[in-house]
Amino acid sequence: MVMIASVQAALDAFSRGLPVCLFDSEKREGETDLLFLAEHAQPATMRQLRKDCGGLLFLAIGDEIGEMFGLPFLQDLHTDASATEQHPVLSHLITHDLKYDSRSAFTLSLNHRKTYTGITDHDRALTTRRFAELTREALQTGASQEQAMAMLGQEFRTPGHIPVCRESPGGLSKRQGHTELAVGLARLAGATPVVIGAEMLEPDGDFALPVAEAERWASERGIPFLHGAEVIQALGL
Repeated sequence: MVMIASVQAALDAFSRGLPVCLFDSEKREGETDLLFLAEHAQPATMRQLRKDCGGLLFLAIGDEIGEMFGLPFLQDLHTDASATEQHPVLSHLITHDLKYDSRSAFTLSLNHRKTYTGITDHDRALTTRRFAELTREALQTGASQEQAMAMLGQEFRTPGHIPVCRESPGGLSKRQGHTELAVGLARLAGATPVVIGAEMLEPDGDFALPVAEAERWASERGIPFLHGAEVIQALGL
């Protein structure tokens, strides 16, 4: 398949550890995320995300990675009968009224065990980068779920300061959120599908940065800008 120029430019930058802006759709969150491949994360990466974006930093991972490490969706944990019986408040907090979707992508939050508080740019970069590296190692060695969970536990703890979002089973063919789009972009780049990002908010307002302003911001800085539909098309979906 011949890749359109804008997508190829974004993939080239992404593969080199440079950022890409990705707008989902007006029909979903209507937000632009700034994204980096997690394997390239450095303190400067985290600093750029928190200064230029303003939204929540999150780590998007492929569904197969969530399965390998046994990472549950929080929505499943919070609605489990034994959990709601032991902690009745969970039954009052059930997610059933999302405006843009029927299900949340959040799984566990993590800190690397060598972090201090976990929130500094140094700490969050370590957690982010090392998770991507460990994922690649587990995939390359063909680790079983039990082995992968042990590897994860040796280096990471929960709760932490990096919220993890797991791709929905079926990926973009089932759900077209930023988690799936970010993971799809990593797959197009031939990289381990672990991506760090944050939502871009209005610096002097109360809402998400309008897409036209996000495009202008990206153009002024030479950052590739993609719409979710372009990623979906490039993946042949």
